[in-house]
Amino acid sequence: MRIAVDVGGTFTDVIVLDEHRLRLEKVETTPHTPTDGVLRGFAKAQAALEAIDYFVHGTTLGLNALLTRSGARVAIVTTQGFRDIYELGRTARDVMYDLTYHKPASLVPRSLVFEVRERLDFQGNILTPFDDEAAAAVAQRLRAQAVEAVAVCFLHSYANPAHESAMAEVLAQHCPGIPVTLSHQLSREYREYERTSTTVIDAAIKPLVRGYLEQLDQSLQDQGFGGHFLLTRSGGGAMTVSAAQEQPVHLVLSGPAGGVIGASALSELIGQPNLISLDMGGTSLDASLIVNGQTRLNTEAQFEGLPISLPILDIKTIGAGGGSIGWIDEGGHLQVGPHSAGALPGPACYGKGGRAPTFTDAALLVGYLDPNNFLGGAIPLDADQAQQAVQSELADRLGMSVSQVAAGIVRISEAKISGAIREISIEQGFHPKDFALLAFGGGGGLVATSVARELGIPVALIPPGPANFSALGMLMVDVVHDFSQTYVTELAEVDVASVSRLYADLVRRGHTALQADGFESQERRVVRSAELRYQGQEHTVNLPLPEHDLSPADLSALADAFNRTHAEQYGHRMDDPVELVTLRLRAVGLLPRPSLPTVAAHTGPLEATRKGRRTVYQPSLGRPLDYAVYDRLRLGAGAELAGPAIIEEPTSTTLVHPGDSLRVEEYGELRITLG
Repeated sequence: MRIAVDVGGTFTDVIVLDEHRLRLEKVETTPHTPTDGVLRGFAKAQAALEAIDYFVHGTTLGLNALLTRSGARVAIVTTQGFRDIYELGRTARDVMYDLTYHKPASLVPRSLVFEVRERLDFQGNILTPFDDEAAAAVAQRLRAQAVEAVAVCFLHSYANPAHESAMAEVLAQHCPGIPVTLSHQLSREYREYERTSTTVIDAAIKPLVRGYLEQLDQSLQDQGFGGHFLLTRSGGGAMTVSAAQEQPVHLVLSGPAGGVIGASALSELIGQPNLISLDMGGTSLDASLIVNGQTRLNTEAQFEGLPISLPILDIKTIGAGGGSIGWIDEGGHLQVGPHSAGALPGPACYGKGGRAPTFTDAALLVGYLDPNNFLGGAIPLDADQAQQAVQSELADRLGMSVSQVAAGIVRISEAKISGAIREISIEQGFHPKDFALLAFGGGGGLVATSVARELGIPVALIPPGPANFSALGMLMVDVVHDFSQTYVTELAEVDVASVSRLYADLVRRGHTALQADGFESQERRVVRSAELRYQGQEHTVNLPLPEHDLSPADLSALADAFNRTHAEQYGHRMDDPVELVTLRLRAVGLLPRPSLPTVAAHTGPLEATRKGRRTVYQPSLGRPLDYAVYDRLRLGAGAELAGPAIIEEPTSTTLVHPGDSLRVEEYGELRITLG
């Protein structure tokens, strides 16, 4: 038996896979006591803990700590003379002409940045020996400052980690019990600011994440759990609980990663290699691309303006979830998000004290949602409360009807979602028309066809159990470790013997990590890649490499592949020399891949699955339109219907607009072809 638990900002999703049967559950998130929410999910799923082989968990704990700047009190230890690396950052501004720009708040005040006398050059040669006495003095000052975690980042430690390791020994002697993060253990790449930022983020969330995982692990063991406890990584795949406690920075986007992993697995299963995944939850929306069945990684990611120098799934997150609040800006225009009503008090229609009008309130008022069937009836929705919130907060001030404003909230949300998809597709050289849209999360089916139509996407897909699909994706993971090494050299001048030696070291480190995780040699796989750029460029393109040692012919083929890929993604190629920048290796521990259950063929008349009819307000017509309502759980494979229709299931609702057609496929996924 396998179980996955995805803790979101509003709901905690639980999915159990047992002998080719799926069980889906959803409970409200308990943000102040996250362990309670997970254990409640186990209880509702009626999962016998002693029978569970794999428990895979996605958590937003570290993410929330960074968002609220509520992480640990962190100190930085760096090379003498480079105290202000972290404070200065980079001069680049993402929004050049934003006159209201404010630099993101630092996680570490300058008063907690300490210097140690030592220095390496870019090749790792020692210029100034490590000063043990100075290091011990710094350690004493750290104790006096009552710091809760330490980030150690020395100049050029990516080339030689000896001095950082020496500093760790000093801290272990003088500051026992204080968590320490060493930059070279996270990233062996140049760019000291980015490496420092990554190290600080890891240190800032380490005490919190460690405490949570220790408590959860112990609680599960006390109740009989003896299986494998894994957590989804921001870069795809999973990591063991012990690895997550050592490097929690890999969990920053743990939750959204599950949906992207699931999209990649479903892509292979149904033979749809190019997908745009759209995960609309209660608090936010996450969009990502699957190209030729593969997830896309971003090695230059930023979080809240702070860079993370690690491979992270390329996910665009915006504040457009079910709880996103509608509001009026200073110019008198209707806006939606990014602020959310969250789990408490939630949308006004929840009847829990919420007064702000949200996307969920709007969807209820335009007719998308059945107030008696939300979460299978577990949370009855109060249409009067929703109407009062929209009327008092928005409609009266805008001089519009409640229906018009509710439709406006939905339409603005759809426009924001379309904009997010354009960023990850068109702006990166991919046209949405060459993809299918895979929409999931509790709200994905509500916006799927409208967003697809706006972007020219011909097909929208709704997976089985869409509200729990991120949790389902977590059941498809392998254990993953990423390793890298900076090697900036013009491609024509690369010494293949040197590169082979560096890759041999990366491979050794990969196998060592997987062996520590308990994988036998036949259960391990290593994947090589390299980042390249034109000389003088700042950004890179990552390309796959063969498994064998590189030859001069391989380098020539690599240059051709880079030129071709650069032209595809950026619309041009250059005559400048091509540089090799970073060597990468992904070590994969292969887990048994569970198979998804298929659905039985549809039998009987389609009318037998119809639950009734509902009117849906159509802003283009200025009036409601009649939609047939069908029970998804009674639609078998091969069932076909035409819009206008609403497909309901306990935790999600899907719209099929006029002119669109729907077919239920082998694994229960809904294929909607736009008219």
